[in-house]
Amino acid sequence: MLTVLLVRHGRSTSNAAGTLAGRTPGVELDEQGHRQAANLAGRLRDITIDRVISSPLERCRQTLAPLADELGVSVETDDRLLEVDYGSWSGRELKDLLHEPLWRVVQAHPSAAVFPGGEGLAEMSARAVDAIRSIERAAVADQTVLVCSHGDVIKAILADALGLHLDAFQRIVVAPSSVSVVRYTPLRPFVERINDTGDPILAKPPPATAPTDESTPPERPAAGGGSDHSSDAVPGGVTR
Repeated sequence: MLTVLLVRHGRSTSNAAGTLAGRTPGVELDEQGHRQAANLAGRLRDITIDRVISSPLERCRQTLAPLADELGVSVETDDRLLEVDYGSWSGRELKDLLHEPLWRVVQAHPSAAVFPGGEGLAEMSARAVDAIRSIERAAVADQTVLVCSHGDVIKAILADALGLHLDAFQRIVVAPSSVSVVRYTPLRPFVERINDTGDPILAKPPPATAPTDESTPPERPAAGGGSDHSSDAVPGGVTR
């Protein structure tokens, strides 16, 4: 049996700026993200982890650094766990992307979404799931493996484990520094935990503010005036 801990990186400078990072160079954890990374190490220090595998992007490696020091483990990298290649959308402000016709496709029919000059979400899902399958094949005994990646990548892995079509993956919430747990058995995967941030459970989400991270996309006008409070997901992020 393989137990996979799916960890999303902590809050990044791009999250704080309300931009879509993608694979843009120079995106790192912000101050809050570093605190989240330290807290993550405390939350997981008592778990026996056999392997730690990460997206090669800096914000993921920074998220794992305190945990790797705590456990004395080395961090492997796998390009299949990279963030989505958003092409010409990379680095743009989320408030501007809301008005792109492709935005609605990303929300309602993501399996058909291909980013201009980048990759499709279906391609991303295939490579991400393939990475997990490779980890499963390499496990010669019961193992616990920590995988650190990005919002959409983790949501795609969870959708596969849940037996969901990719078009339903926007219903899954994966916040910065969250942990999700999947146990892979010969019969089927069992999803044991999703989006565990270690924070108190809220009866309702906090009120929307300025886009300080990907979990809070900017407001946009609703038909007939007023604000639209629908739960649209952000590429690479989570619903608000």
